[in-house]
Amino acid sequence: MRVVQVDGTEQSIRALIDALSDALDSGAPVLPVDAHSPSTADIIAAMRPDDPVPPSTAVLIATSGSTGRPKGVLLSAAALTASATATHTRLGGPGRWLLATPAQYIGGLQVLVRSLLSGHEPGVLDLSARFRPDDFAAAAEPVLSEPGPHYTALVPTQLVRLLEAGGPGLAAAGAFDAIVVGGAALPPEVRAHARDAGVHAISSYGMTETCGGCVYDGRPLDGVHVRIGPTGRVELSGDVLASGYRDPSSWQLHDGWFRTEDLGRITDGVLEILGRADDMINSGGVKISAPAVEQALRAHPDVRACAVIGLPDPEWGEIVSALVVPADPDNPPAMADLQERVRAEAGRAAAPKVVRFATELPLRGPGKIDRHAVRTALQR
Repeated sequence: MRVVQVDGTEQSIRALIDALSDALDSGAPVLPVDAHSPSTADIIAAMRPDDPVPPSTAVLIATSGSTGRPKGVLLSAAALTASATATHTRLGGPGRWLLATPAQYIGGLQVLVRSLLSGHEPGVLDLSARFRPDDFAAAAEPVLSEPGPHYTALVPTQLVRLLEAGGPGLAAAGAFDAIVVGGAALPPEVRAHARDAGVHAISSYGMTETCGGCVYDGRPLDGVHVRIGPTGRVELSGDVLASGYRDPSSWQLHDGWFRTEDLGRITDGVLEILGRADDMINSGGVKISAPAVEQALRAHPDVRACAVIGLPDPEWGEIVSALVVPADPDNPPAMADLQERVRAEAGRAAAPKVVRFATELPLRGPGKIDRHAVRTALQR
């Protein structure tokens, strides 16, 4: 297996593209890793790159490992290609892509796969430093100057920063035929802001085990099937499914269906994600949806972002607790105002009993909130 260390620079991305092209053509499988992560050596060791993998494997991706050791997801060339082809079909045909998310994760890697299938070199946003809207505009310019269609993929945090900054970055975002937003849920208010700003943002749901996003704006891509299992969890099947995990004993399909940890419902063929199974907070016998509390808090004009979890409590069992990023760090909203907003929109029991403020939410991977770090911040 070929290990490619990605540091966010165009040079490392070009090396990964070459390795990926070879892997999709039955060459050596690729293990992309973050060159800057302090745990990279441990991740490589856990993935055992010198040990054999199933012959169909093209890419091995180490998940971000929010709990315990990371899982190594085995992806075949057929699954990666099926996903990329279905994406192009949904968006309007093969086009030119700008890579603007880390390529060692499935969202960024699939931008490279789609570019290879399209026959166009992708544009590359240098991610060795922080995401900056002006840098996004500069990286988008050569892509947008060529015949289209034009696409990119972002995480919600990046889209929010483009919308807040305005100027050249937002203008560039509006020039893309479609921006696939994944890695985390796209809040309704951000989607509405993007629409009003002339940005065609498409909400993508999926995971590494499905070669990235496989449900766009609630509707599965061609060849993907979605159902709700008996416990309320979302289940997925189709050609985009991974071949398994590095540890074969950890991989389980249920009659060909991959059971996620997400709760959902399907209405008129449209999938709605209600949150993760472990996002329900049981406070005094009342079950409270953490995503519903987050949505209510984000609706407050003085809240830029937030994360809600349940903290253990001897009286209530769990108490609703929120880490809030104020719109103006020097003038955070009053806790009583936040509680009243949540009571009005999510019910009395949902009002947070603990509120802490932060300048940014802790993240892991591409745009995913680090719930363990949130818990640590709230327990101080």
